[in-house]
Amino acid sequence: MKAFTQLKGLVAPMDRANVDTDLIIPKQFLKSIKRSGFGPNLFDELRYLDEGQPGEDCSKRPLNPDFPLNFDRYQGASVLLARENFGCGSSREHAPWALEDYGFRCIIAPSYADIFFNNCFKNGVLPVVLDAQVVDELFTDMYAQEGYSLEINLQAQTITTPTGKVIGFEVDAFRKNCLLNGLDDIGITLQSADSIRSYQQKLRESSPWLFDVVQ
Repeated sequence: MKAFTQLKGLVAPMDRANVDTDLIIPKQFLKSIKRSGFGPNLFDELRYLDEGQPGEDCSKRPLNPDFPLNFDRYQGASVLLARENFGCGSSREHAPWALEDYGFRCIIAPSYADIFFNNCFKNGVLPVVLDAQVVDELFTDMYAQEGYSLEINLQAQTITTPTGKVIGFEVDAFRKNCLLNGLDDIGITLQSADSIRSYQQKLRESSPWLFDVVQ
């Protein structure tokens, strides 16, 4: 997965609480497990005026003019500002796939559903938890200033606003290391590839019958 170290990104709003994973990526798009191609269907029910279907050319679909991600001012956003309990509902990993494929590398919210929160780290997306009052202030500043961007530094665990205000955030040390080095579960396992091969060879020598192939 992509490593996350520092990001200076345009901020877009998802100004509602309890956004569930079915709203993030509707159920009809869960047939694919490619981890890519879900960006055009992110928040599908909110972005478009019709019902989307897998494989459909979204460039020809009617856009919802009232949905913020369709506003010119938020095009190219890589930071999503959200409300409490973001990512609730079912445990589909397609939700962070869709967010990352769209271009979001960081989400800022007061709280998240646990499974979604964990899945973000495994897919190169940094979910930052900030106090609800701080999130309120960020929403106010973002709405007031077109082109509002934030600088996120994972190593320093800081967010810097356009005025220079620095906001600290907490992150688990293990998850931080994985994001900084672009390590998902497979990547973590591959770090021990030599030890795994060595163990397999010793096991083959001590218990060869385990490796016998029945013809």
